[in-house]
Amino acid sequence: YIKMINARDSGINGVRISFDECETACNTDRGVECYVRLKSRGITAVVPLSTGITYALIPRTRADRIPMLTSGYGRSDASDGRVFPWVFTLPATYWAQADAIIQYIGQRENGLANLRGKRIAFVFHDSAFGREPIPMLERLAQEYGFEIIQFPVTPPGAEQRSIWLRIGRQLRPDWTIMWGWGIMNPTAIQEAAAVGFARDRFIGVWWSGSEQDVVPVGDQARGYLAGNFHAHGTDFQVIRDIQRLVHQPGQATGDGRNLGTVLYNRGVVNAAMVVEAVRTAQARFGNRVMTGEETRWGFENLNLTEQRLQQMGFAEFMPPLRITCLNHEGGGQLRIQQWDGTRWNWASDWITPNQQ
Repeated sequence: YIKMINARDSGINGVRISFDECETACNTDRGVECYVRLKSRGITAVVPLSTGITYALIPRTRADRIPMLTSGYGRSDASDGRVFPWVFTLPATYWAQADAIIQYIGQRENGLANLRGKRIAFVFHDSAFGREPIPMLERLAQEYGFEIIQFPVTPPGAEQRSIWLRIGRQLRPDWTIMWGWGIMNPTAIQEAAAVGFARDRFIGVWWSGSEQDVVPVGDQARGYLAGNFHAHGTDFQVIRDIQRLVHQPGQATGDGRNLGTVLYNRGVVNAAMVVEAVRTAQARFGNRVMTGEETRWGFENLNLTEQRLQQMGFAEFMPPLRITCLNHEGGGQLRIQQWDGTRWNWASDWITPNQQ
C-alpha cells in the first residue's frame, strides 16, 4: 500500500514515504531492539504487530512522543486516550471482539437471554495476547449467565490433543471460542474435527481467521467461523491500484499469491490508517514530513467517513470510523466470517460492540 501511495500520489500530498521493517517473530526483545535502533532516524509512527511488543513499547513511545498503531491487538484499555495518549487501537480491540462474538452467539441462540446456562469453552494462546479478552468474557458470563471454561495452550500450540479430548468428550460445550495464533490455529481446527466438535459452533479471533489457518486443514475446516474487521478478496479499488502500480511493474515485495487474502488486506488497513493520520496532520501543519507529535494530532482527528473511504478506494472494505482525543478506537465494529472449504464468506452483518 505504501509503495502504491508513493507511485500514485508521489507520497502523501507529494511527500514521499520511507519505511523500515523488522522481522521480530513476535519476540518482544527483538521488537524493542528494532524500535530503539530505528527511532534515532526520526519515526512518524510505529506499528509493532505484536501484543507483547506493544506492552513493552507503551512507556517508550510515550517518553519519545511517537504514536503507536495497534490495530486489532495489544491493550484494549489503551483505547482511552486520557490514559494512553500515544496509543491508537483503531478500528477495534480484543474486548470489542469478545463482546461481538458473544453477541453473535446470542443471535444464533435466538437472543442473549438464551445464553443463560450455556457452556462456552475458551481456548487461548497462553500469552498476553491470549489472556487479553478474559476480563471481558468473565464480565459477560456474569451478565448473561453462561459458563466460560478456560483452556490455556502453551505456545506454539502444536500439541492440543488432551484439551480437545476434554472439550469433545467430557465438557461438550455449546460453543468454543479460540484466541490463537500461528500453528495453534490449524492444529485446534484439526483436533476439533477429530473429536467431532461442530466447526460452525467454533469461533476464532481475527488472528485465527486467515487462509493460512484453514487451508492446511482441508475439508476439516469447513464451517469454521472467525472474526474480522475488514473485507477479504481483491474486488476493491485499493487492491486494483496496488495490482496496477506495484505488482504489474514488478515492484511487489512478495510473489503476489497472498493478494486479497485476510492478512494481506489487514496489512493494507494498517498502512492506510497511518497514511490517513499523516494526511490529516498535514492539513493543519503543512505538506511536509510530520513529527510524532503532529502525527498524534492527525490520529486524534482522523475521520474516515463513507465518502472518504470511497475516495481512498476502500468502499465496502471497512466501516467508517472517527477518532477523538478520548476515544482512540473509533468504530469497533466487526463481522463474523465462515470458511466454506474454498473461501471466506460473511456469516453476519457488522456488529457494534457494547462500548459502555
